[in-house]
Amino acid sequence: MIHETKAETILLKHKRVDSWFLSIAGMNLYRGCEHNCAYCDGRSEKYQVGGEFGQDVVVKVNAPELLKKELDPTHRRVPLKPGYLIMGGGVGDCYQPAERKYKLTRQALDIIAGFRYPVHVLTKSCLIERDFDILKRINTNSRVILSMSFSTVFDNISRVFEPGTSLPSNRIKTLRQAKKMGMATGMFLMPVIPWITDMPDMIEAAVRQAKSVGVDFIVFGGLTLKDGRQKEYFMQALLKDHKKLAQEYEQLYQDPLWGNASSEYYAGLSSVFNKIAKEYKISKRIPLYLYQDILTENDRVIIMLEHLDYLLKLDGQKSPYGFAAKSIACLDKPVSQTRGSLRKLKGVGEVTERIICEILETGTLKYLESLL
Repeated sequence: MIHETKAETILLKHKRVDSWFLSIAGMNLYRGCEHNCAYCDGRSEKYQVGGEFGQDVVVKVNAPELLKKELDPTHRRVPLKPGYLIMGGGVGDCYQPAERKYKLTRQALDIIAGFRYPVHVLTKSCLIERDFDILKRINTNSRVILSMSFSTVFDNISRVFEPGTSLPSNRIKTLRQAKKMGMATGMFLMPVIPWITDMPDMIEAAVRQAKSVGVDFIVFGGLTLKDGRQKEYFMQALLKDHKKLAQEYEQLYQDPLWGNASSEYYAGLSSVFNKIAKEYKISKRIPLYLYQDILTENDRVIIMLEHLDYLLKLDGQKSPYGFAAKSIACLDKPVSQTRGSLRKLKGVGEVTERIICEILETGTLKYLESLL
């Protein structure tokens, strides 16, 4: 059921640049999602989405009006930092079925194009093809990253766990079309579902298809199941066709707060993906060339340190670079102005100092490029 409402604000500024999406702000044009993915994290009570998740959707009918005002620099006391605006994710796909009628995403993209902001769109719907005309304009004036999320590339499994989405085979076609039009593209291969879509051959099939269409990167992750609505709904879906796995899941997921599986499971899963991604020579985070000329100096350093931190941990190594990134995020001046006192920052030792200086001097980081 659709519930129309008027929001008070629409732009959600991040406290720090998001290293997963390169975004400095985003928006939820819809709350709730008709895609009704069985594993959706948005169903969790943590996000306070009312009604029956998967059926009830709140539509913020005045979102375009608010966005135009909030992006207008003449209405802002503090200018919005340069960076991508993220469309999608959160608590509702921006291209879910309600978008066909309300066209809030299309209107939002048109406004973003007018202010020349780069945009990163994440969706499971091929409806995005309708708006390729606007996305081409944004890509010409700034930049577009079009990412599609997958738990699998097999249509028969998707029909069970993602009943309202476009089929994976069609999402792959959408990515191929976007790539041919000159847009950067990515695959968010997450969440893979334990003992259903997380086997090495299934992960390889997804990576192989992504590589075949020329995606710029793959971001990978396992499933979380938070106690409450999310876990209960998923387990009901699981019991329909995979009853024998129920006990395995109860043993795997024993973290009621965050819904994490065991650390050993995630480590093994990451190792499998890491090996396959290396074989196919595909980037495991958004590559530097997609943000080098867009983000502020500090945000570039933060992103590169956080990507380095992730990639080292993906290889099973320890890393101080996440702590260093958090310290730089707290600075109120360009990091280049603190070069003489970098060691005073938490997480910055001799090696990290050299890495930060290399980024500042060259705009890149050979170590990171080799890991990506």
